[in-house]
Amino acid sequence: MKREIIIGSRASALALWQTNWVKDKLQQLNPDYKFSVKHIRTQGDKILDVALAKIGDKGLFTKELEVAMLTGEIDFAVHSMKDLPTALPAGLTIGAIAERFDPRDVVVSHKGYTLKDLPHGARVATSSLRRRAQLLKYRSDLTIEDVRGNLNTRLRKLEEQDFDALILAAAGVERLGWSDRIEERISVDLILPAVGQGSIGVELRQDDEELKAIVAKLNHQPSEKAILSERAMLRKLEGGCQIPIGALGQVEGHTLTLRGNVASLDGSQLLADQVSGSINEANELGIQLADKLLAKGAEKILEAVRRESEEL
Repeated sequence: MKREIIIGSRASALALWQTNWVKDKLQQLNPDYKFSVKHIRTQGDKILDVALAKIGDKGLFTKELEVAMLTGEIDFAVHSMKDLPTALPAGLTIGAIAERFDPRDVVVSHKGYTLKDLPHGARVATSSLRRRAQLLKYRSDLTIEDVRGNLNTRLRKLEEQDFDALILAAAGVERLGWSDRIEERISVDLILPAVGQGSIGVELRQDDEELKAIVAKLNHQPSEKAILSERAMLRKLEGGCQIPIGALGQVEGHTLTLRGNVASLDGSQLLADQVSGSINEANELGIQLADKLLAKGAEKILEAVRRESEEL
């Protein structure tokens, strides 16, 4: 009898798309196993009327899934890598990082605006402090408004609340089949993405060697190295997905180049730098870039951001 492997997933349309994509890939690669999906609601799915920065982000979209893994309710969980905290609970590990989709942010506007075309004082919606900070660096005249909810909800609010534009991750919009709603793919020279943005990760129990071997077939090494480097930078800076830190690792051959930035919430200060080296030094490169940003004064900006974000 085939071993049944239970995959944990949030119940949003995007989370289920990602989980079913992983399930189908693993089923093809491992025909001797049976894979099924169990829906689990996380804190981030339940609290939709409060800004993310106010409720904290340590495991906001992952904690309940991690508890279910540790208790044996599920075998592994599928996450957007940008939602996965850099410090995992004892007993859990990342088993695979799938090939990255487009890591960029995009502009969605039912009025047809790109960032450059937005009128003075335009209302732009985003739930991300990172996007807020970098947008204001580019266009300090914009009015940035918080919007919560899953992708479907945010797209609905775009028109219901008559925002001029909505900023989202390209990968999520594409996965749900809404590429035709994208007005602009924002250059990474303008807005660096979130750590891990665009990639799907698999988290599982550290001691399940059988499952680790099954899941490892999904791993894409260039994406893994790039994202592990980004996560090392974020960990050293002690930031989370609700701190305005952008990063992007890119692999060419055996060389990894990592770019990163830290910005104040009003965009008036933005520190940026980059490092390059061997893909085998991904973790070290992330730490090296964090040290360069800290030497430029990143800690002062981050301390101010933590205070200010509580007031948003």
